[in-house]
Amino acid sequence: MKIFSRYFYIILFISSVNLMFSQKGKFGIRDGHFILNEKPFSIYSGEMHYPRVPSQYWKHRLQMMKAMGLNTVTTYVFWNYHEEEPGKWNFSGEKDLRRFIKTAQEVGLYVIIRPGPYVCAEWEFGGYPWWLQKNKSLEIRRDNKAFLEECEKYIRQLVKQIVPLQINNGGPVIMVQAENEFGSYVAQRKDISLEEHRKYSHKIKEMLVKEGISVPLFTSDGSSLFKGGSIEGALPTANGESDIDVLKKSINEYNGGKGPYMVAEYYPGWLDHWAEPFVKVTTEDVVKQTELYIKNGVSFNYYMIHGGTNFGFTSGANYNKDHDIQPDLTSYDYDAPISEPGWATPKYKALRDIFQKMNKERLPDIPQHVKVITIPEIRFSKINSLFDCIDQNKPVVNNAPLTFEDLDIGNGYVLYRRKFDKDQKGTLDIPGLRDYANVYLNGIWKGEVNRVTKKYSLDIDIKAGDRLDILVENMGRINYGANIINNLKGIISPVKINGVEIFGNWEMFPLSFDKFPNYAYQTKNIADHSPVIQEAEFNLNETGDTFLDMRKLGKGIVFINGKNIGRYWSKVGPQQTLYIPGVWLKKGKNTIQIFEQIFEGNRSVNSIDHPILDQLVK
Repeated sequence: MKIFSRYFYIILFISSVNLMFSQKGKFGIRDGHFILNEKPFSIYSGEMHYPRVPSQYWKHRLQMMKAMGLNTVTTYVFWNYHEEEPGKWNFSGEKDLRRFIKTAQEVGLYVIIRPGPYVCAEWEFGGYPWWLQKNKSLEIRRDNKAFLEECEKYIRQLVKQIVPLQINNGGPVIMVQAENEFGSYVAQRKDISLEEHRKYSHKIKEMLVKEGISVPLFTSDGSSLFKGGSIEGALPTANGESDIDVLKKSINEYNGGKGPYMVAEYYPGWLDHWAEPFVKVTTEDVVKQTELYIKNGVSFNYYMIHGGTNFGFTSGANYNKDHDIQPDLTSYDYDAPISEPGWATPKYKALRDIFQKMNKERLPDIPQHVKVITIPEIRFSKINSLFDCIDQNKPVVNNAPLTFEDLDIGNGYVLYRRKFDKDQKGTLDIPGLRDYANVYLNGIWKGEVNRVTKKYSLDIDIKAGDRLDILVENMGRINYGANIINNLKGIISPVKINGVEIFGNWEMFPLSFDKFPNYAYQTKNIADHSPVIQEAEFNLNETGDTFLDMRKLGKGIVFINGKNIGRYWSKVGPQQTLYIPGVWLKKGKNTIQIFEQIFEGNRSVNSIDHPILDQLVK
C-alpha cells in the first residue's frame, strides 16, 4: 500500500507540473505597457543562442539566468543552422528548438524569438544559407521574388516549431521579432529606395502573421534608425540606447506617443575579431546602466548574457576601412556575465545583487559550473602532409579558378593548383582572394596572403615544370553591412603574375571538412609551413570541461571525437585556447584530429583549466 501511495503522489506531482506548464496565458501590449496575464510586466531578459551551447548544457545556462534574477531568455534562430542543404531541414538533436524553448519553460523563463530571416549575430552570413548566392536572380534583404520565396519556405518551417509554444497555446513564447536591425541596412543601402525597403520588411512581418505568429511582434534598431527599420504593427525597440530620454522620444515617435520602452540589445560585453584586442566592458558600467533602466521602467535584454562558442565553421565576419575582413573568434565569450564555459563572473554576481534587492523572495542558488579537467600532453602518433593526401582525390579542372559556391561547398578550404610549362617571375597577385591563403611552389611554402591585412600579392619565381599550390580558407562570410551581398568565397577573380592572367588548366580540390577526412597516414619528413593532418588517441579516467592550449600551433581547426570544435589562429590571437565541452569527451579512449595549415614541427598538444582569450600576438 505504501508503494502504491508513493507512486500515486509521484504521478500526481508530475501531472500537476505538466498542467502548470501547459496552462494558456496572455501576453500583450496595452496602454503603453507589457501586460502578462492582466498585470503590468517588465521584461528582464538575457540573450543566449542554443546553437552556441551543447544541448546537454542548455538547462544549466538557463538556470544561471534564473538565479541571476532574469525572467526571460531571448534567442536568435539561424536559418542556415536548420536548413542543412536546400530543402533538408533539421530541428532534432542539438538543433531541437522546441526542446530549448520547453527547457526554458521548465526553468521558469519566458522566451523571445528572433528568427530573422537575417540575424547578424557574428554568425556565418548573418544566418543565410550560403547557396542562396548560387541563384543569380536572387538578392538578399530586398523585395526580390526569388529571395522572398526562400524566406517563405524558411518561415513556414520555423513557425511549426514556435506556434505550439506561444503563451496563448500554453508555452513560454511571448514575443517574436520581425526582421533584424533593418534600419541599419536601410542606411547602408541608400541605392535602394525607402519605399522598396519598407515593402520588403512588411512582407516578412506578413509572412510571420500568416503562418500563425499571434504574440506581439517587435523590431530592433539603433534609436536613430527607426524610420527605415520600424514596421507598422510591430513594437519598435532600441538597440544599445543608454539615454532614457532619447529612448522614449524615439519609441514615442514610431509607436503612437507611448511605450512600452525596451532596449532589445543592451551590451554588457562586445564582439571580438582575430588579430584585434579582446574587448571588455566594465562591471561598473553595466551595473550603472542596469540600475538606470530599472529605475525608469525600461525593459531590456542583455546581449549577450551568455555567448558560448562558434563551433565548427559558424563564426561570421565584419569589415572596415582598414580590414577587408574581420573574422570573428571561435569563442563567443563576449565578456558576458556568464562566461563561455558557463561560469558566474564578477559581472554576473554584481547584477544578481541588483535583482535580489528587487525580489522579495530569495533567488535560486547559483548552479555549480561543470567540473574542469586538464589533459596532459597528447603526442600525435599519426601525421601526414595534406599534399600527399590530396593526390588521392580527383580534381575539378577549369580554365579559371572557381569559387566555393561554383564547387558546391559552403565552408572549409579549396586547394587551387596549376602546373607551368614555362618560366614566370615577378609579382603573384590574387585580388579576388576570399579570405586567407598560403602559397606553395613544389610543396615549399612561399608566403601568406590574406584579406585581414589587405595583403593580396607576393613575389614568385616559377620555373618550367613547377607546381603552384594556393590553399584558400573561408574564414566566415560577412554578417553585417552593405557588403553582405558580396559573400562568395575562394578565388573570385583572375590570378595574375606581373599583371597577366594565369589562364587555363587550373585544378581545384574542395576540402569542406564537414567531417575529418579519412586519409592514410605515413611518417616522413614534412617541409616547414606545410599543411598537415594529425591524429592521436588519448584516454580519460574522468570527463569534464577543458581548454585546449593552442599556443604551440599556428592556424587550423580541431576535431574532438568527430566534432569540429572550431578554428584557432594562435599566430595572431587574441584567442589562444579552444573550449572543449566535457559532454563531448568520453571515459576511456578519445580521438583528436587537427588540420594545421602552417606546420612548424610541433607534434603535441595539451589542455589547461582556464580559457586564454586576450593574448594578442603582435
